[in-house]
Amino acid sequence: MPATSFELRHHRRHISTSPPRLKPNPLSSRCLTAHPKRGVHDRLMARRPAGDEAKGTFPTEAQAPQFHLRLSDLEYSKTAVLNSLTSVDDQRGYGHAIDEFVDWYCSEPRLALNRTVVLRYRTYLAARLLAPGTINLRLGAVRRLAYEAADCGLLSADLAAGIRRVKGVRNLGVRLGNWLSDRQSLALWQAPNDQDLKGKRDRALLSLLLACGLRRHEAVALRLEHLEQWEGHWAIVDLKGKGGHVRTVPVPGWVMEELRVWLNASGIDRGKIFRRVTKMGRMLGEGMSEKAVWHIVKDSAKRIGVENLAPHDLRRTCARLCHAAGGELEQIQFLLGHVSIQTTERYLGCKQRISSAVNDRIGIEPRA
Repeated sequence: MPATSFELRHHRRHISTSPPRLKPNPLSSRCLTAHPKRGVHDRLMARRPAGDEAKGTFPTEAQAPQFHLRLSDLEYSKTAVLNSLTSVDDQRGYGHAIDEFVDWYCSEPRLALNRTVVLRYRTYLAARLLAPGTINLRLGAVRRLAYEAADCGLLSADLAAGIRRVKGVRNLGVRLGNWLSDRQSLALWQAPNDQDLKGKRDRALLSLLLACGLRRHEAVALRLEHLEQWEGHWAIVDLKGKGGHVRTVPVPGWVMEELRVWLNASGIDRGKIFRRVTKMGRMLGEGMSEKAVWHIVKDSAKRIGVENLAPHDLRRTCARLCHAAGGELEQIQFLLGHVSIQTTERYLGCKQRISSAVNDRIGIEPRA
C-alpha cells in the first residue's frame, strides 16, 4: 500500500530530529594503536558528544599511554638521553648502545616496549657471547631510554618502571686482558722506523701509551699546552679523562725525548701533538682519530709477533710494569686516573709466585 503524504512528512521529520551519528575522530584512531582496550574506547567515543573532546574532558593522543614507540619517538628519546650526559665518552657509549637496541627493536615484528621485550634483548646479547660488562652497559642505556621516553610522555610510567626491574648479567670472575713483558714493551715502541715522519710519530705515541698509561682518546686530544714542568719533572697537567676526571700524568725523560724528535720533525708548535701523516710522508690536518691509534698498535704488535693486542692493553702493561718496579698502589692509581683502587688492582694482573713465595722468609723460621 503506498504511503500517504502525511506519513512521508512524519518520516522525514523523524529522520531530521534524530540525533546525528558521530564520525570517529582521526586523533583517537591513532591512539588506538597503543590502547589496551580498543573496543571499549571506540564505544566511549561514539557515546561522547563531539564538544566534550574539544573541551579537554577526553584524553588526547599525547596523554594516552603508549606501548609501541615509533622510530621518531625513539630518536627523540635518544636525543634526550644524550643531552643529559656531560661526558663525551658517555655520550659515545650510550649512543652506540641505543643505536644497536633500536636496530634490533625495529627488526622484530611489532614489539611493544615493555619488560618482556627487554628480557628478550638481554637474551639476544648473551647469545652473541658478549662480556657481562658490555651487556650491562647496553641494558643501562635501554633503561635510560625508557625513562626519558616516560618523562616526555611517549611511554607509560608503569612500563618504564617494569623495564627498570630487568636485572643485569652477573660477572663471574675477572676477565683477563693482555700484558706485555718489559722486553716486549721495549720492542713494541721501537718497532716503527725512526727514519721517516710517520715512524717518529708512532714511536712517540707508543712510548706515551706504554709509559704514561693514556687512553686512546686522551692521546689524540693531547695538546702541546698540556706539557709543563712541575718540580723539575715534565708532566701532562690538567688532563681531562674518562668521566670528566682531571689528573696530572708524569712524563719520563726518555718519552719527552721521543716527543721532541717528533715535534721537531713535524714542526708542530701549538695545538694537538699527534697529527695525520700520509703515505708520502706529509702531515695533514689538525689531529688524528682514535681508530688510527688502533691500527698503529696493531701494526707494531704484528711486527714483534704479538697477536690480539689492543691499545688498552698498553695501559694494563703500564700498571704492571710500574708495580713490578716497586711503585706504590696509590701512585699507580693517580697515574691511571682510577676512582676506585679495586680497578687499579685488576689492571695489575698479579700472579702468584711459587719459587720465591711471600711466606718463605717472614722472620719466624729457625736459624741455621
